[in-house]
Amino acid sequence: MESNAMVSRSGLLKKTILCFILITLAILVCSDQDYYNLLGVSKEASSREIRQAFKKLALKLHPDKNQNDPDAHDKFLKINRAYEVLKDENLRKKYDKYGEKGLEDQQQGGHYESWSYYRYDFGIYDDDLEIVTLDSGEFDGAVNSGELWFINFYSPRCSHCHDLAPTWREFAKEMDGLIRIGAVNCGDDRMLCRSQGINSYPSLYIFRTGMNPVKYFGQRTSDDLVNFAMQYVSSTVTELWAGNFRNSIETAYASGLGWLITFCADTGDCLSSQTRLKLAGMLEGLVRVGWMDCSTQANLCDNMAIATSTTAYFPPGATLVDDRSSILFLETLDAKEIYKEVIHRLPDLEYLSEESLKDRLAHHRWLIFFTYGKDQQHFLPELKKLNVLLRKDNVQVGRFDCQSNSAVCHKHYINKPCVAAFKGDGIDSYEIHHGKITLYELVAFTKESVNSHVITLGPQNFPGDQREAWLVDFFAPWCPPCRALLPELRKASKRLFGQIRFGTLDCTIHEGLCNTHNIRAYPTTVVFNQSNTYEYEGHHNAEQILEFIQDLQHPSVVTLTPETFKELVKWRKKDEIWVIDFYAPWCGPCQALMPEWKRMARNINSMISVGSVDCQKYGYLCSQERVQAYPEIRIYPANMDSPNHYVQYNGWHRDAHSLKTWALGHLPKVSIDLTPEIFNDKVLNGKDHWVLDFYAPWCGPCRSFAPDFEVLARAVKGKVKAGKVDCQAHGYLCQSAAIRAYPTVKFYPYQGSKKKNAHGEHIDTRDPQEIARIITARIETIKRQSKKKDEL
Repeated sequence: MESNAMVSRSGLLKKTILCFILITLAILVCSDQDYYNLLGVSKEASSREIRQAFKKLALKLHPDKNQNDPDAHDKFLKINRAYEVLKDENLRKKYDKYGEKGLEDQQQGGHYESWSYYRYDFGIYDDDLEIVTLDSGEFDGAVNSGELWFINFYSPRCSHCHDLAPTWREFAKEMDGLIRIGAVNCGDDRMLCRSQGINSYPSLYIFRTGMNPVKYFGQRTSDDLVNFAMQYVSSTVTELWAGNFRNSIETAYASGLGWLITFCADTGDCLSSQTRLKLAGMLEGLVRVGWMDCSTQANLCDNMAIATSTTAYFPPGATLVDDRSSILFLETLDAKEIYKEVIHRLPDLEYLSEESLKDRLAHHRWLIFFTYGKDQQHFLPELKKLNVLLRKDNVQVGRFDCQSNSAVCHKHYINKPCVAAFKGDGIDSYEIHHGKITLYELVAFTKESVNSHVITLGPQNFPGDQREAWLVDFFAPWCPPCRALLPELRKASKRLFGQIRFGTLDCTIHEGLCNTHNIRAYPTTVVFNQSNTYEYEGHHNAEQILEFIQDLQHPSVVTLTPETFKELVKWRKKDEIWVIDFYAPWCGPCQALMPEWKRMARNINSMISVGSVDCQKYGYLCSQERVQAYPEIRIYPANMDSPNHYVQYNGWHRDAHSLKTWALGHLPKVSIDLTPEIFNDKVLNGKDHWVLDFYAPWCGPCRSFAPDFEVLARAVKGKVKAGKVDCQAHGYLCQSAAIRAYPTVKFYPYQGSKKKNAHGEHIDTRDPQEIARIITARIETIKRQSKKKDEL
């Protein structure tokens, strides 16, 4: 017995060791294939960091450079696949949530470029500190920040774009600090470039809030670019002289502004007019900039003991005569160095106490920097411009020391330096900024936040069983797709104000609360409506979030269970049609289909019932129905003897329009096929209104329009008859009706004794709702005209 027990334990030990080895190998394989590890980046890497990491690996591992390595192609495909997934916001979210399983049927990574492409063409401006490479998630916020932007829209394959690159870099260094210089890679962001009307490369545009974009058509030299850009620097330089000196100085001091004055004398170097204008732009709203000609204003210069050309900064209240120690004399002619020294002299943002914080936030909008001690480490001097840039939005800027007032920060779960926008509704109505601490990002965030209705959540204000619905975004600050989603949530919150509330929950701080709600990946967006919860699976844009909420309020897709599938689909009425999506929540193509499926349902559910079956939840039903793959789309048609009969969708495209066209094609036909005899007897000489579709069987647009015409026929049934004319079979009829293109829609109204014209009335739209509206309006006009004749 003891021997058998030892053998048993020995066998168990071997199995345990083998199991451990297999698990270890599996972990090693998985970690080796992890897309972040493959590129050597962290999960919080930005798009720019991912591009830079991929470029380094591409130059090192490309098959062109490793022709003796038989595995070079496969190695490169792995990193290329990783890059293609991680650079795409939606694919990255799916990968983070489901791993590679969530990317099934996604074909990214199979195609790559030559080595020289990655060396010379890939991410042209990624390594330039003075040039901001903007993507679709950053663009709107940047150009609406209030700063002046000059943006280069380029294509990596464009030779002129490469020719311009050295000049654009030189120009960016020249203008650094005065205006923002940007670049948009139209190879990566085609939709962004298309939305901006870009149709040639390079295209150079000036952007400023409240101004239409202005395209640059001049010579592409640095001097020409500077001269063009300076036209849009709205600041001014004041020439000071005896007649305006005292009043100009006192007016500025009364507003809390100092003066930067260049004194131009016969000796020494004087700042050029262009440098003075640059400084006026760089310091706009913070310091007034002026100059004085000491050859014509000798008495003023002598009184202030100015003997040679110099530039000086006068803080508010300072005078050369009484207090020279408070004045900053600048020995340099470089605009950047002068700017740096002056801005360091400007007062810091206002520090708020615990008492003043509550009072100020009760009725006013604020952007608050939460710091720990009066440490300047996390505060850039240029952020002193925030008060000026946010003045139009009635936002004030201040600082709060968490080290001295820990209770307030602890209550709001602030445990490290951060920036938060308070919306003017009290200390609990705020949103924390999770992006970069740059001037334009903070301005964009603040403007979006204070005008939206998204708030930061914690355990004390997390939605429970309240009657009002909440959309909660569970996120992690290090997650780039999370940060990209936040501006879209703000846009959606403004559109849905009063219908649903919006909040965000940081899972790195509130880990327990996120675990309670089974949050496994970021971002996860959930709608809480009393005891019901609904997870959002669409793309990260405001329009699809709006569609998701509207669909929850007025569902267009019926969620089917085994019981309701049997009752509604299998036992459907003779004239009823169902179209069903069999899916699995983890399936990437299923997730991509879902928003299109709902959009399609909203267009057809007055005629066809639309449902979905979760095959992960109801696996037995899907197995019983012999569902082979996900998603599987089926239509269960009307008037069939067998309730089990269905037609499977095998189309290549799964967008709402393609699915709608396919589904509507299964509607029983309402329109009438017309011959020349029927056309003459019923249409031209009959007493009915008719709407006709003139088509050709070989015409692609005709086939696409055919289901829409059946929708129209149903919409006007009982008021107007609908007919179709095959112009291939009845060419003479179409010629007599003056048909010159297919499909053509014409209306033949009955107007009593007035004979109908064979040409009919042309309707220049293929939208069934618009056609029905036009026809209805025309019939009402005919009725009014007929009534008027009767009265006469």
